[in-house]
Amino acid sequence: MASISLRQLEKTYAPGTRAAVKVIHGVNAEIGDGEFIVIVGPSGCGKSTLLRMVAGLEEVTGGEIRIGERVVNQLEPAERDIAMVFQNYALYPHMSVYDNMAYGLKIAKVAKDDIRSRVEKAAGILELMPYLDRKPRQLSGGQRQRVAMGRAIVRQPQVFLFDEPLSNLDAKLRAQTRLEIQKLHRELGITSLFVTHDQVEAMTLAQRMMVMNAGVMEQFGTPEEVYHRPASTFVASFIGAPPMNLLSSAPHVKPGTILGIRPEHLQVVPQPVADGWTATVEAVEMLGAERLLYTHVGGEQLIVRVDERAGPPPALGSSLHLQAHQGCLHSFDQATGKRL
Repeated sequence: MASISLRQLEKTYAPGTRAAVKVIHGVNAEIGDGEFIVIVGPSGCGKSTLLRMVAGLEEVTGGEIRIGERVVNQLEPAERDIAMVFQNYALYPHMSVYDNMAYGLKIAKVAKDDIRSRVEKAAGILELMPYLDRKPRQLSGGQRQRVAMGRAIVRQPQVFLFDEPLSNLDAKLRAQTRLEIQKLHRELGITSLFVTHDQVEAMTLAQRMMVMNAGVMEQFGTPEEVYHRPASTFVASFIGAPPMNLLSSAPHVKPGTILGIRPEHLQVVPQPVADGWTATVEAVEMLGAERLLYTHVGGEQLIVRVDERAGPPPALGSSLHLQAHQGCLHSFDQATGKRL
């Protein structure tokens, strides 16, 4: 196992030419030995590029990557002591599960008994023992992904790199595989970087998370820190389902400031209050134990999360009196989007 250090990391395609495009802008992060870090952001934000730079699959334009005590900028992927799991599994279709997991060790000329021991240990952790003789086509998507993870485990690397490994799974399998990845990390304790565009995956898996936006790391912190104290309007709007309400022209919003409030931190009150809002109901979503009320105040949307047991849903077009919970308002600079 090893720590990872990213220092002023930059990536530019076609540097020194008129077509130069900078896609990673000075990322700094210190990742502790054994940490599980999730890199999250929308498509095109640079998260997979960042991961591929750590893996050695993308050249570093500026800055430094350290794995343990070694600067690895100039090292080939095979020299970095990492193992990578991709979203498309990348299994050999003509090989059995056992042979897929053992292949890298055979190439490295590891002794047969050691190979068998490592493969069987990984298969036991991932509950793949009954499937070792099967071909990938005989497995479900979730089982194939576990084989891909098993192939990484047997290498006993210092660092695991996961590039959107759950993207091809349905919702139920994704939830199940998330639990398996958490269990795997608890058992092995290997430093891990996990890339996803899904903020639910990020919140449930991460010990700490990097929120990326257009090649910039907007925030690096625990899920609790990122959710409860977002560093910018981008983080506030990206993390959370539904996202934070962001108001710029509604009553009680100071000029030059954007006011943020999570949907669960608004409550419906029977009478207007001095620091509240009167909103018009536009839509209602039923979500089992709760419902979302989509309202608008002065042309701006305000989403309210309420308990399903709170009574019948309000009629569309009706008015609601809303009040924010004390201490749950967030202020952002309107010009920069940064937290005040």
